[in-house]
Amino acid sequence: MYKEDFINDQEIFDLLEKGKGASKEEIRAIISKALDKKRLEPIETAKLLQVEDEELIEEIFDAARKVKEEIYGNRIVFFAPLYIGNKCINNCVYCGFRRDNEAIERKTLTDEELVEQVKILINKGHKRLILVYGEHPDYDGDFIARTMRIVYSTKNGNGEIRRVNINAAPMDIEDYKKLKEAGIGTFQIFQETYHHDTYRKLHPKGDRKSDYSWRLYGLHRAMEAGIDDVGIGALFGLFDWKFEVMGLLMHAIDLEKNFGVGPHTISVPRLEPALNTKFPEISKYKVSDEDFKKLVAIIRLSVPYTGLILTARENAQVRREVIPLGVSQIDAGSRIGIGGYEEEDYIPEREQFQLGDMRPLDTVIHELSKEGYITSFCTACYRSGRTGEHFMEMAKPGLIQDFCIPNAILTFKEYLLDYATEDTKKAGEKIIEKELDKLSPKIRAIVEERLKLVEAGERDLYL
Repeated sequence: MYKEDFINDQEIFDLLEKGKGASKEEIRAIISKALDKKRLEPIETAKLLQVEDEELIEEIFDAARKVKEEIYGNRIVFFAPLYIGNKCINNCVYCGFRRDNEAIERKTLTDEELVEQVKILINKGHKRLILVYGEHPDYDGDFIARTMRIVYSTKNGNGEIRRVNINAAPMDIEDYKKLKEAGIGTFQIFQETYHHDTYRKLHPKGDRKSDYSWRLYGLHRAMEAGIDDVGIGALFGLFDWKFEVMGLLMHAIDLEKNFGVGPHTISVPRLEPALNTKFPEISKYKVSDEDFKKLVAIIRLSVPYTGLILTARENAQVRREVIPLGVSQIDAGSRIGIGGYEEEDYIPEREQFQLGDMRPLDTVIHELSKEGYITSFCTACYRSGRTGEHFMEMAKPGLIQDFCIPNAILTFKEYLLDYATEDTKKAGEKIIEKELDKLSPKIRAIVEERLKLVEAGERDLYL
């Protein structure tokens, strides 16, 4: 069905060239369109990418803040990555998990170890995980589905994991169906780089990952298999960041064209150092902090309905600056080594790359609360059927706040009661009061009634 590669390198280069020299009026007209929460066309995004005028860049930033606020409110959804196994048959030159890296300790969690890792994460307050797997035949659809079921069945006190997302190798349709049956949330595949020549250079021939098209259409197959929510991303630093933003937009457009719905999330990881791996140090396409802020803001304007994920790859200061520009999901207290949540210390021999923000979950939540953000552990949309096209029907006009803010309040209350430090409780309660004041009288009454139930010991209440 999908024979023609929808990423045309020359077309992207041509669009970026045409995007140069746009007038202030043109740029402001594009910003105005984005403020109406309309997805941008490639030439419009190309023009934003070529903006160098500081005044216009600030206007782009301001618009990104407004779009984020209007669609998602001031809530931040939290998740945690859980690495299941790091065996890998690929030899990607930039990755610590690459096949030939003998400095990495290879390990796959046993069922017992998996349960223990999940309990640790539950005890921190997490409700949403993304399970991460190396690309290896051992990690097939049956294996991943089994690990998902183990995660869902693990309980500890008042806590449980309510949504399991997956980052794994592209699969065939039959394997995706197994994940659908096991209750998958979002399936995430990063193309890494959309530039064909760079992709070939960085993914040696003979590896499964060297097949650009197999990876590119991996999420098409997932959606054919019935998985409603998919996540895309590029690894910024492998090639020119402006090209990658264009590739992400075209990926989103092609999913829209074929399935009536774009990606549920877009991730924006930057290349980070990895053990015994030279490429991150020598890449000529490293993205500066200022360009990183710019690309996040432009993605928010280009695809306003899509969640934007910013991970703990970035240091705390960068996260503080970037989150307001359109980010809707982050992780905190993360460990990316196999079995890493049992260890407080950084263990490079088990890590895919180096993290920039190692602060505990409660510390990050406390800071965001002081800055006026409300933490959300909500997983209601997935379980209420507000996924895929149904989610987008609400997201595009900015209606998800009608559900998302109330559910953020309820799940944040759970966290404050069950897991938070005293300082975070105080800061969190203030935020909850502020958010309650913003609700309509009808919705507020419902939420306040359910808050009483949460205080009385009930859990997992949502609109």
